[in-house]
Amino acid sequence: MSPSARRLIAVALIACALFPRSTVGFAAQDSEDPVIVVETAKGTFEFEAFAADVPVSVAHIVALVRSGFYDGQRVHRAQPGFVVQFGDPQSRDPAKRAVWGRGAAASSGHPIGAAEMSSKHKNVKGAVGLAHMGDPKKADSQLYVALADLPDLDNRYVVIGHLISGASVPADLQVGDAITRVYVKD
Repeated sequence: MSPSARRLIAVALIACALFPRSTVGFAAQDSEDPVIVVETAKGTFEFEAFAADVPVSVAHIVALVRSGFYDGQRVHRAQPGFVVQFGDPQSRDPAKRAVWGRGAAASSGHPIGAAEMSSKHKNVKGAVGLAHMGDPKKADSQLYVALADLPDLDNRYVVIGHLISGASVPADLQVGDAITRVYVKD
């Protein structure tokens, strides 16, 4: 078995452990999807993750959230009318600002290994997606929030959720703003 196949199986097992049986794989439409809360220097926003539709990707992000991976990071990309992005651990160090969002160190070091593209979820304003450096299977920890409808990103980036509160906050964020705490809402 190839290393990528083993990694995909491991992530699927994590998904099974993190989510109730009804939210993994072929789930019922009324399954409960996790809500992730992002507290920032400019306010708080929440997004509902699409665990039933992109279970491997959501399991990966939820595991990172629960480990505290995002706490203390900073926004490393903010383009008005396009996206705001975070998820680079290098962003905790202001001295590394020139490389925020770039290179192998700009992630958790454990790519998801699956590109769970879904025609069901589009890159519309308020969508939360997985950023990557050219290959959707290599997406890891970097998340973006779409600040406008971005149809050019459809089928190129996995949409893992959508904003459900604090929708004005991402547009106010600028490069360097703190992501103080990220957690899964109980």
